[in-house]
Amino acid sequence: MSDQPENITLVYLRRLDAKMDRLTETMEDASRRATSPEGPIAVPHGDFAGQSVRMDRMELRLERVERRLDLVEAP
Repeated sequence: MSDQPENITLVYLRRLDAKMDRLTETMEDASRRATSPEGPIAVPHGDFAGQSVRMDRMELRLERVERRLDLVEAP
């Protein structure tokens, strides 16, 4: 270890440099994913999955309303 104190400016510049490297890697990865061929294919599948979840919730709510109004027999 050297006897000289570390320059605080250099410490912060090194931290900024490391953060910029991580940010650059993240942006490159996001760019690759956005331009990859499976990207446009995966988006509709995610939309269908979201719609399926919403329809399941609506079905459960409808069943609950029918039971409360005595429109169907309770299980």
